[in-house]
Amino acid sequence: MNNSPELEARIQSGIPHSARVWNYWIGGKDHYPVDQALGDQVIASYPQTRDLALASRAFQTRAVQYLAGEAGITQFLDIGTGLPVQNSTHEVAQSIQPKARIVYVDNDPLVLAHARALLTSAPDGMTNYVHANMLDAEQVLQEAAQTLDMTQPVAVMVLSTLGHVAPQAGIDLMHRYMAGVADGSHLVLCDTIATKETLAAQEAYASGDTPPYLVRRPEEILASAEGMELVSPGFGSISLWRPNPGETSGEASTEPVDQWGFVARK
Repeated sequence: MNNSPELEARIQSGIPHSARVWNYWIGGKDHYPVDQALGDQVIASYPQTRDLALASRAFQTRAVQYLAGEAGITQFLDIGTGLPVQNSTHEVAQSIQPKARIVYVDNDPLVLAHARALLTSAPDGMTNYVHANMLDAEQVLQEAAQTLDMTQPVAVMVLSTLGHVAPQAGIDLMHRYMAGVADGSHLVLCDTIATKETLAAQEAYASGDTPPYLVRRPEEILASAEGMELVSPGFGSISLWRPNPGETSGEASTEPVDQWGFVARK
């Protein structure tokens, strides 16, 4: 990665960073040796790590395909965007709904530096980037409303991101987001479930002097959908959520992984 000295100072290239470690796990190039070292340390403690990360990306693609296709959703709020990758939300949604509008949300200076790559909208659609902390739900919704029509359904997407927030606070946060969107909106959520192995990975990740990423009991993930209707096949391992025959998205496995999630309709 080649960045200006000013940006280098902001992104702290000598300290592991969650977006860059994730980028390493999914086979990207936007990371530093320190991120790869921590990523390898986590993999050593939990060999399924890379499968889990790839499954999350593949689940995102399938969920957006369902929402833009079967559900007819044309507005997407992607929270905790991370670094640009192939098959980003706007690419998938606008391939089905050319007029789809997408707002990405992150508060990471590195993601901000790459935001231009997230704004390559289809000619008839629109994409925007909100640089904000996802904990400020009302601010995020207010800024997103400059691009999205909040009187119409919105797909709120929070994938492999909520672990930066304590479980109950995360549940409350999702309820705040969904309270601010119209009936017919959807929540797409997935995160890592707590097992002996993922707890070991959580400990290994925390050793990298990074903010902790907290795995969750399944009921702590599902509680975010309280009062909503789960879309079939419901809640479970994301690799089993409407898998595409012969799916090869990033070589994602269709074997169950310890990342569980759902798509739910308000």
